[in-house]
Amino acid sequence: MNTSINVTKRDGRLELINLDKIHKVINWAAEGLNKVSVSQVEMKSRIQFYNGIRTKDIHETIIKSAADLISEDTPDYQYLAARLAIFHLRKIAYGDYTPPHFYDHVVKLTDMGKYDPHILADYSREEFDELDAYLDHERDLRFSYGAVKQLEGKYLVQNRVTRQIYESPQFLYMLVAMCLFAKYPHGERLDYVKRFYDAVSLFKISLPTPIMSGVRTPTRQFSSCVLIECDDSLDSINATTSSIVKYVSQRAGIGINAGRIRGLGSEIRGGEAQHTGCIPFFKMFQAAVKSCSQGGVRGGAATLFYPLWHIEVESLLVLKNNRGVEDNRVRHLDYGVQINRLLYTRLIKGGDITLFSPNETPGLYEAFFDDQDEFERLYTRYEQDETIRKRTLPAADLFSLLMQERAGTGRIYIQNVDHCNTHSPFDPKVAPVRQSNLCLEIALPTKPLNDIGDQNGEIALCTLSAFNLGELDGLDELEGLADLAVRALDALLDYQDYPIAAARIATMNRRTLGVGVINFAYYLAKNGVRYSDDSAIALTHKTFEAIQYYLLKASVNLAKEFGACPLFGETRYAQGVLPIDTYKNDLDKFCTEPLHLDWDGLRAEIVAHGLRNSTLTALMPSETSSQIANATNGIEPPRGLVSVKASKDGILKQVVPELERLRHRYETLWQMGGNDGYLKLVGVMQKFVDQAISANTSYDPQRFEGGRVPMNQMLKDLLSAYKYGLKTLYYHNTRDGADDTQFDLQDDGCVGGACKL
Repeated sequence: MNTSINVTKRDGRLELINLDKIHKVINWAAEGLNKVSVSQVEMKSRIQFYNGIRTKDIHETIIKSAADLISEDTPDYQYLAARLAIFHLRKIAYGDYTPPHFYDHVVKLTDMGKYDPHILADYSREEFDELDAYLDHERDLRFSYGAVKQLEGKYLVQNRVTRQIYESPQFLYMLVAMCLFAKYPHGERLDYVKRFYDAVSLFKISLPTPIMSGVRTPTRQFSSCVLIECDDSLDSINATTSSIVKYVSQRAGIGINAGRIRGLGSEIRGGEAQHTGCIPFFKMFQAAVKSCSQGGVRGGAATLFYPLWHIEVESLLVLKNNRGVEDNRVRHLDYGVQINRLLYTRLIKGGDITLFSPNETPGLYEAFFDDQDEFERLYTRYEQDETIRKRTLPAADLFSLLMQERAGTGRIYIQNVDHCNTHSPFDPKVAPVRQSNLCLEIALPTKPLNDIGDQNGEIALCTLSAFNLGELDGLDELEGLADLAVRALDALLDYQDYPIAAARIATMNRRTLGVGVINFAYYLAKNGVRYSDDSAIALTHKTFEAIQYYLLKASVNLAKEFGACPLFGETRYAQGVLPIDTYKNDLDKFCTEPLHLDWDGLRAEIVAHGLRNSTLTALMPSETSSQIANATNGIEPPRGLVSVKASKDGILKQVVPELERLRHRYETLWQMGGNDGYLKLVGVMQKFVDQAISANTSYDPQRFEGGRVPMNQMLKDLLSAYKYGLKTLYYHNTRDGADDTQFDLQDDGCVGGACKL
């Protein structure tokens, strides 16, 4: 190796490369790791050095060389690469590996306009000193390489044009904690700040993208999910479009309910004009979604919802596919198709489905969500009314088209609107749930806006986080973590800004939260159970019972301190009805696990004191935030023991936790053999979860005759999901024959998550 290579220093000077210095840094990064070779990283790096190479490029070459060596046999290179990346990151941020004093750092970044000035105003120098002493920067060395790259790409405060980073992860975690608990009494707030800092920096609690990237900055909008309902009027369509732009620009993932819009050929002003149908307005919504990036952190994204019985449904179902022309396609939105009991019954019985325009069938659209018996009565009456425009086709044909498009695009989602209302924390008579969000886990009431300032409309927001099941020391630990999560997220509702009045009013009235989970696959592997063989049913039941119970308990305690949410009376909780009272009892045929906690005592507490939050749980995909904790994402099985995640920041390898010890206990996606075992577990979760669940269906064509997934199998899984009480279905995954240890290309949609968390 020619050691006469010159290096271009940061100030432009040239000096000879110092290989000893490089060796020391790699040696430091390799300390305590298994099956890593310092010399191999050095050798791989050196062949890429050239005369005049910049210091920055040397660092990046070494990091990349270590990352390239990550494999199933040598997983610890993910930590070697991560430590080198942290070293590099701190040098960029501070000019040194050792971070500055916490107070000095915050003063500097506040002066630069990067941090919200309230932090220095709310906390004294003495408190900064105490927190500086509490900060543990060594926790940066717990990150995997994928985590550091996600932090660099999405979360750390930076100039997104020059990519200059200004902070390191422990400052991020501490500042988030300080912002959320700033208004707590001085005698107790530092205790909460420290406990919350520990929970997030030790990966017990996972935070979504909007919180991680935004809290501590002057931009104060951190809700992951925004649900906007559109009415059948130009004023409402324009207000919906404006609302989309405002929230996409502030990091939120969008759900749009456009099912009320009348169908093509409908009369306008008593026949003075003929309606152009849904597609032109869907194109407006698409343009609004794509007009802004989400704060430079994520691209805008949305899912648009409509009922399966809409008169234009055959045209709407194909909007995302690659056939057709631009005039009859709207490909950059995802779609949620709404189904209920009657439509499934028509499929099962080999009957027909009749399509209507919502404006021509009074009361039908409303009953579709809030009263299934009334919907059936009106639907059959309108079918027999010869004066009403309609079209009829076999249910099997319509469902087959739906599933064909779901399989072809992967992103035609399902919402079972009856389950969203019969198994809901809200009373559907006064607060029906009519849509979900981008990632299909939020189920909240909405009302259309007639203009952007309309205070009678309701835009629903949900603020997310998740428990890391893999890091739990036992289910009892959830009680303390639930208290921290609920307090932090509830405080966030008051801390953040609301660009639209209808969103602020709705949030203050309902105070909805959605706490989910990450690392479920690791949790199953640790406990020696699997997705596909019913062995995980009891554990899943016990775990999600504890999650919902302790979150509700935390919200009751918060209601005692600060009062119940103003619209608590519109919840079923106010009537003493809990999720355990309204789940689909088909679950009892395969899940015999009893309840273990004092639900009757909790029920009495809720009725007596109310809840601070109308909702507490939602299971989101959490693709990016799972990577931060080096966890498996959400509730999903991994595609391989080493997955390659593709994002706008490049290709990153992620290794499942404790790969070497648990290698043979993991059940990967394509080992499952089918969806039924997974769907049963999701059904058990849904028994307790008060919102919805981002649950996927997955198919390996090679398991079927002729290499094609039969339509009957897809319909069977759809009906099983309904039978088990699932409210929503998210992605349809099809194995494409690629090396499944190499590709996991699901993006970070809304989390956060995002609504992906």
